[in-house]
Amino acid sequence: MKKHIKHSVGLMLVLFLWVSVIPVRGQEEDSANYITISGLVKDKQSRKGLEYVNISIPGSNIGTVTNADGVFTIKVDEGTPVPVLEISHIGYQNNRVQLDKEHLDDLKIWLTPHANMLNEIVVYANEPRRIVEKAISKISVNYSNKSNMLTGFYRETVQKGRRYINISEAVINTYKTSYDNLDVTKDRVQVLKGRRLLSQKRNDTLAVKLAGGPTLSVYVDIVKNQDALLDVETLNFYQFQMEEPVQIDNRLQYVISFYPRVVLPYALYYGKLYIDREKLSFTRAEFSLSMDNKVKAVDAILAKKPYGLRFKPQELSYLVTYKDQGGKTYLNYIRNIIRFKCDWKRKLFSTGYTVLSEMVVTDRKDNSVLPIPAKLSFSQTQPFYDKVYEYWNEDFWGAYNIIEPTESLENAVHKLKKQSH
Repeated sequence: MKKHIKHSVGLMLVLFLWVSVIPVRGQEEDSANYITISGLVKDKQSRKGLEYVNISIPGSNIGTVTNADGVFTIKVDEGTPVPVLEISHIGYQNNRVQLDKEHLDDLKIWLTPHANMLNEIVVYANEPRRIVEKAISKISVNYSNKSNMLTGFYRETVQKGRRYINISEAVINTYKTSYDNLDVTKDRVQVLKGRRLLSQKRNDTLAVKLAGGPTLSVYVDIVKNQDALLDVETLNFYQFQMEEPVQIDNRLQYVISFYPRVVLPYALYYGKLYIDREKLSFTRAEFSLSMDNKVKAVDAILAKKPYGLRFKPQELSYLVTYKDQGGKTYLNYIRNIIRFKCDWKRKLFSTGYTVLSEMVVTDRKDNSVLPIPAKLSFSQTQPFYDKVYEYWNEDFWGAYNIIEPTESLENAVHKLKKQSH
């Protein structure tokens, strides 16, 4: 496994002290004409909102996901006909919602859980690793053999306890070479438009930054960047076990859990891989860093910190999902959560922090696109916060699709905006 990503799949925390915050003028806004479709997705049985549900427009590459409250908006060009929305989520039957121009707001969409499909699947019960290896061997068949430009929305938040102290967002482009080429060094990210809000309180002077945040779309794509989790050497470090299957996009999935079987100088992961039974394509991965050895975990997560600050990691976890379009499978959504505690020497109490970053692919163009120039690309070593402006208004995103903020995040934005005035 390559040294530069063996620890935290390419993302590291940077802790330092803020001295001052200088507001920067925002960018001009988009003027494209578009229509907005909005709604709430709920479980038909529990009546609860469903988070991270895929919302897409059939026949196009446009899509988004619901927020943690189950709320979504999706924007399309005014001249684009949108008769149907397709809704899909792990463990649920897909739903297609018919639309008309008079009823595009506040849609209520219900998803029905799939029944247990255990009796309908035949597996190599004692050979889950064999299934993983077969899925790896079919990556060049199942994933795009063309270069792609993915447009996405990226959000990064930092909470001190339950209180937000930093909210940063951007629309990004990610250039991906063909999945025939597993080298990610030519895959690049460009920040198109972004904004940020920062707590002005003096006791929030400990700054938390995630180095290379938007490069989630490059380094945490475990199918393309196999050094992160799926290379042959890495498989030897893990034990695999078959779990109960699930449905994704109305297709049956193998679910294979994995956990460390050896002790190495650096921390390993545990989690689950979801593999389409018929295509043998990876459709979802959930994995977390083992915290059995705190010294190894610190080395995996933390890039730098102030002298005298003690760092205590609690969690580092990832969710990566893929979506089938036109017979090929593409990157769809990534979420990264880092939880930790900090305290200073000679102090009795520690403070808990949560850094959450997520990226959803909202559009895609293939084959005819040019690479992002190196001078415009975002570096894996750059903190995202330093690259966006302090600028916040309701129409900031224009025609770009985003992940709608949750109610709690909207409240946090309101409080941080009041501090800055």
